[in-house]
Amino acid sequence: MKPHTTNTFNTLIEVAADCPVSVAGAPPAREPKTAAQIEYDMLLNNPYKYTSDDVLYESNGHRRGISREAFFAKGRPCFRSSALTKRYGWGVHSNEDGKIAIYAVESAEYRRLSADNTLKHIKAMRSSRSP
Repeated sequence: MKPHTTNTFNTLIEVAADCPVSVAGAPPAREPKTAAQIEYDMLLNNPYKYTSDDVLYESNGHRRGISREAFFAKGRPCFRSSALTKRYGWGVHSNEDGKIAIYAVESAEYRRLSADNTLKHIKAMRSSRSP
């Protein structure tokens, strides 16, 4: 059976429509680290080093002691449901190789990517159900 994947290519996951911030910020520091902290730490200074699968496994599977094979044996939520895109104001761009980087919602690069019609655009999931 083929493992599931969260990887996307040439895609921008835009900040959720109901994101409460207009300036991106770091998730608050906690111990043990939250999934959002792990994702942020991996991506902030390592643009296009990791795939979505790499980061989501590290932040949700590895920290719980689940093997990568077992973690991806079933479908997993992608960065559309990440607190980085829903709560903390970060867009996630995947390049042609499926490697990802985060961009602050207020940045010029986020605006440029948002206007790029060659990319697939997906909105992060809303936190609330109401329109």
